[in-house]
Amino acid sequence: MIEYADFECPFCAALHLRLKDRPLHVAFRHFPVRSSHPRAWAAACAAEAAALQGKFWEMHDSLFGDQGRLEDPHLWARAAALGIDLERFDSDRRSDAVSERVRRDFQAGVRAGVVTTPTLFADAQMHAGRIDSATLDALALAERTAR
Repeated sequence: MIEYADFECPFCAALHLRLKDRPLHVAFRHFPVRSSHPRAWAAACAAEAAALQGKFWEMHDSLFGDQGRLEDPHLWARAAALGIDLERFDSDRRSDAVSERVRRDFQAGVRAGVVTTPTLFADAQMHAGRIDSATLDALALAERTAR
């Protein structure tokens, strides 16, 4: 399953909690909607900078765990709490390579038809917006059956 999400989107945070309770394999893709979530791009870059130090999922969980604090001082505090080298983190998150990674995810989402977050792709079907528990349960069952 592929998930397109925005770290500042409250519906994405709610989906994140429901996904953690289900045995689904999820490939995360960035879809920062800057028009309504001005800190989403910076948060996506922070996650990718953390990934360069092997801490993507830890930063991912931290960002969704407290969406009200996505400004730079809070991003640095998160990185420090995760044991990330802060100088490298700050340099990486501002780099062209990290920005390009986020841009590629976003553009791939647009090409796939993503217009809102969260959006899941599973079994060649798109599920967008507020994705309910029944849909997630059905996707988990389908994934287990396919294995």
